[in-house]
Amino acid sequence: MANEITIKNKKARHEFFLMQEITAGIQLTGTEIKSIRAGKASIADAYCSFSGEELFVRAMHIAEYTYGTHYNHEPKRDRKLLLTKRELKKLKIKVNERGFTIIPVVLFINENGLAKLTIALAKGKHAYDKRETLKQQDIKREIDRGKQE
Repeated sequence: MANEITIKNKKARHEFFLMQEITAGIQLTGTEIKSIRAGKASIADAYCSFSGEELFVRAMHIAEYTYGTHYNHEPKRDRKLLLTKRELKKLKIKVNERGFTIIPVVLFINENGLAKLTIALAKGKHAYDKRETLKQQDIKREIDRGKQE
């Protein structure tokens, strides 16, 4: 069951230059982890921001657990990320610089059965950067097709 669940933010690499990636734990409730294990989560519109000295992931959608009772969770609530103080301090310094943001890239279940979120320090791309990335992907795809034939 360990590496079966991997939820990716496919827009992240298209919209941003990813500078540095860090794996963080997430503070979840019981019904949230059950929904993630069922694959009912989305990090497409999610982003991370600081509240005081703590880092939270916002707008991450985890669907309500089907068999949950009145203890079910709110789907788009803010969830605290579990990082060391040193990592938080480094990230906060970078985010205060102009143009940097923190975005979630991958949500997965590790070998111990815990939900982990890979976050990235990112810088936004301009339209011409996005076009260049698409050109590079097309060239790579054509080269790969040529090798297969």
